[in-house]
Amino acid sequence: MDTRRIVLFVIFSFSIMMLWDAWQRKDAPIETNSTQIATTTVPSATSPVAVNEDAQFKLEKGKRIQVETDLFHAEIDTYGADLRRLVLLKHRANDIKEGNFVLMDDAASPLFYVAQTGLKGQDLPTHHTVFNTTNTQYTLQPDADVLEVRFSAPSVNNINVDKVYTFHRNSYVVDVTYEIKNGSTNAISPSVYYQIIHDNQSNQGTALMPTFTGGAYYNEADKYKKLKFEEMKKKPLSIQTNDGWVGLVQHYFVSAWIPKEGLTRKFYTSELTEKYYSIGTMSTINSIPAGGAVTIPARLYAGPQIHQDLVAAAPGLEYTVDYGWLTIIAKPLFWLLSKIHLLVNNWGGAIILLTVLIKAAFFRLSASSYKSMAQMRELAPRLQALKEKFGEDKQKMQQAMMEMYRTEKINPLGGCLPILVQIPVFISLYWMLLGSVELRHAPFILWIQDLSAKDPYYVLPLLMGASMIVQTYLNPTPTDPIQAKVMKIMPVVFSVFFFFFPAGLVLYWLVNNVLSIWQQWFINKSIHADALAKKGNAKK
Repeated sequence: MDTRRIVLFVIFSFSIMMLWDAWQRKDAPIETNSTQIATTTVPSATSPVAVNEDAQFKLEKGKRIQVETDLFHAEIDTYGADLRRLVLLKHRANDIKEGNFVLMDDAASPLFYVAQTGLKGQDLPTHHTVFNTTNTQYTLQPDADVLEVRFSAPSVNNINVDKVYTFHRNSYVVDVTYEIKNGSTNAISPSVYYQIIHDNQSNQGTALMPTFTGGAYYNEADKYKKLKFEEMKKKPLSIQTNDGWVGLVQHYFVSAWIPKEGLTRKFYTSELTEKYYSIGTMSTINSIPAGGAVTIPARLYAGPQIHQDLVAAAPGLEYTVDYGWLTIIAKPLFWLLSKIHLLVNNWGGAIILLTVLIKAAFFRLSASSYKSMAQMRELAPRLQALKEKFGEDKQKMQQAMMEMYRTEKINPLGGCLPILVQIPVFISLYWMLLGSVELRHAPFILWIQDLSAKDPYYVLPLLMGASMIVQTYLNPTPTDPIQAKVMKIMPVVFSVFFFFFPAGLVLYWLVNNVLSIWQQWFINKSIHADALAKKGNAKK
């Protein structure tokens, strides 16, 4: 086996690993929990919507209450005091011409994404109840750190309930609290539920860049689990737990309901229609005696998957930044990338420096691989001569090649292992750069103003293709003409793929290739000089 075949094998293996990793992240079956119980234990009263006669999705609407903070523009409907629209003011839409990023919306075009809560028992207010509030517009004042938006439900049997949203400056965590005053003559035992409704069509990524959008939950017993909408349809979730959160994850963003710590809760999912699904949590509250009062706190995280914010919000929420099965490598790489960014204040520059550091870490391994390739390059004329000498007698050809390798003390597989060792790091970098919201709309230089989007003028992919062509000429020429043709066309094929990759990923590969070219050229030159010296000594 010559070095060219080794390179083909490594590239093929790498491609298979990348495809397998993508399949695992997007299409692999989701684990189900052995502690799941019958779905009928999730009360039907928690159904968040009404379905009309033609089975289309219908959501009751009342007055819209506008809320403005430093991070959010929120719209809360008086029906249920639901959070119906949430715009992230620090993040731009996918198409920056469209303004800020809309995380939640009830417009269903096609995005449908709302957060609901309610109480059960003794005619307590649900998400179908019409609440009242004193204002229609709330704004976080420049000198304030907290903004409270209070909704009051109509009193029933002298039971008064307020639902209070508390927004905090510079925080994607919103406190959502129920204040219950039992003015009746009997004790009440309410239950509280929190849920998210989402469609199964929006934010699904593309064929070349698949991303996950679906439900997720976390508790200490089961750790982090993702739930595809198809899984919710086949086997709705229903588990009892004493901790954790439930939410909805998508590329770069997440929303999660985080109930009161120590409160027993039931996680559930439900298919509402063919297009709409709910994921939520329900808890039973201790009995409230006549004349008594209770406060039921919860938190809603709704925002970008920024690691430090997720860690601060709730245990396990940081796992929503999904780096795949090589998270153990990807997380330290992102930590290092973040530290470099603090120094250079440019994510593109940080990617370049990180690539240099990784290349330096693998310098000796790469040198071993390139040395083997360089030695094979020097043997190429002699191998070609052997092919011409033995013609179609492959057995004699193979024996002669092995004898030559032994004589020259060359291991034809020497270039394989060093490359294979580096593949997990390459895959980790790929998913780390693809999944980091910090790179979203992060500018680099000149025409590249978004490292998470493709290069608008395809400059980086073309340079990438050119670097691959240079590498092809630095490698030994295959004796097999078919292999030679394949290697010549591969830079073109790979360049086409890179046209659709985010600029940050292409930048990493380009810098890595440039460094590899330099190292390979230097080693080729050194090996060639040694070969000439040997020939000179042999003539003497």
